Amino acid sequence: MSAPEESLDLARVAGQAAADKFAEEVIALDVSELVVITDAFLVCSGDSERQVAAIVDGIEEALLTQRQRKPLRREGEREARWVLLDYGDIVVHVQHSEDRVFYALERLWRDAPVIDLQIDADRPA
Repeated sequence: MSAPEESLDLARVAGQAAADKFAEEVIALDVSELVVITDAFLVCSGDSERQVAAIVDGIEEALLTQRQRKPLRREGEREARWVLLDYGDIVVHVQHSEDRVFYALERLWRDAPVIDLQIDADRPA
């Protein structure tokens, strides 16, 4: 069994919003079979604290305007090195590129299937 379609939809909207803010290595993992607290992790990164903050703002705006969803919890906004947005169904990790290499969440959750985000790279931001 995989993540529910609603969770996949939220991950796709968040992933496209991250890509629109030039996030690097946008990936979503279906963790629904591995953890009980969420269905999917979206992981992406930016080269600077300013870009991390912009990516976070873009994701929050997209999920609010397109799906009327606000994060249940936010962590790490002040430092903007690793910001976590918890939407219940999905958890978004926006990391500074250096932190992403160091923590390697994809390696930690390598048993989780990758979700096809269907990101439109040609879409204007």
